Amino acid sequence: MQPKEHLYAQLARLSKALSSPRRVEILDVLSQGPRTVERLARETRQTTANASQHLKVLRGAGLVASEKNGLFVTYRLAGAPVSAFLVQLRRLGDSQLAELRTARGSLLAAAGDVESIDRSTLLRRIKSGDAVLLDVRPRPEYDAAHLPSAISIPLPELRKRFRELPENCEIVAYCRGPYCMLSIEAAHILARHGRRVRRLEDGVSEWREAGLRLVEPRPS
Repeated sequence: MQPKEHLYAQLARLSKALSSPRRVEILDVLSQGPRTVERLARETRQTTANASQHLKVLRGAGLVASEKNGLFVTYRLAGAPVSAFLVQLRRLGDSQLAELRTARGSLLAAAGDVESIDRSTLLRRIKSGDAVLLDVRPRPEYDAAHLPSAISIPLPELRKRFRELPENCEIVAYCRGPYCMLSIEAAHILARHGRRVRRLEDGVSEWREAGLRLVEPRPS
């Protein structure tokens, strides 16, 4: 094989690794934090054996890394460039595929009258004390990485804990990114309790790709 052919063959390995919707979903889940094979299988609604096979392909393409702890193997994205690539892949899809835009519109139709907020407005309102940022993802995802100043109240706990949030400012809920419904559900819950609430479409991946600071554990 000629050097140029070999170059394109290596790029094609990435395309092959992304040819399965399940593998793209696995990468999206891992962008929120490390997972064991068993947990990934549950969250992506497949058997452990199938998840393991998909992870083998992703690892072969250099998209995920793994670590064995006792009987369990934990997977994570292979690095920040993979996370950035996923963000760009979504943007490319929104730009080029009408079917994806239609599917996204159907998914987010449940947002109803939940107003969104852009990141620059959010940062300005947080700095002035006019807004508080709420992370409604599961706690392990918050611990893996979260937006600065965000308060963690996982969605299943919100009905019991919403009084922990200040009453005199707007609440901005965020979750896993533009395709995630958790922040929309949170906004509906808070609105029913009379709170002023908006939704940030950005998740951790979008925040990182924009070059903004995240709160993450220090490497050991």
